[in-house]
Amino acid sequence: MIETVLLIVLVCVALALIGLVLIQQGKGADAGASFGGGASQTVFGSAGTGNFLTKSSWLLAGVFFVVCLGLAYIARDKAAGGELSFDAPDVQVEQAVETDVPQYQEEAEPVSDVPAAPAVEAADAPVESAPVE
Repeated sequence: MIETVLLIVLVCVALALIGLVLIQQGKGADAGASFGGGASQTVFGSAGTGNFLTKSSWLLAGVFFVVCLGLAYIARDKAAGGELSFDAPDVQVEQAVETDVPQYQEEAEPVSDVPAAPAVEAADAPVESAPVE
């Protein structure tokens, strides 16, 4: 239940943070605004935008990180079964299981599906003669 609430809060905060970052003007826009660049017609006035939006962004970023840490803590508890321990893990020894099923044993010679060629004796072998120049 709390995980679902935190996920909904995380998505809402992320969308609000994206919107606030997109609304903000860059640092270079302040120089033009001081010479009458049209910033006096904004909602917050010529000086109030940066301060309000910057503080709101910092606040939402902090909430975003806290919610992410909370979700990570919940995920760790679910994965560990609810217990938190920093002790060394127990060593588990595998034991051989005795069974009536015969086990695979390697053979001495590798078996091939390809038939072997018949052996040719030296007396029966054809003699090839090469032309002599």
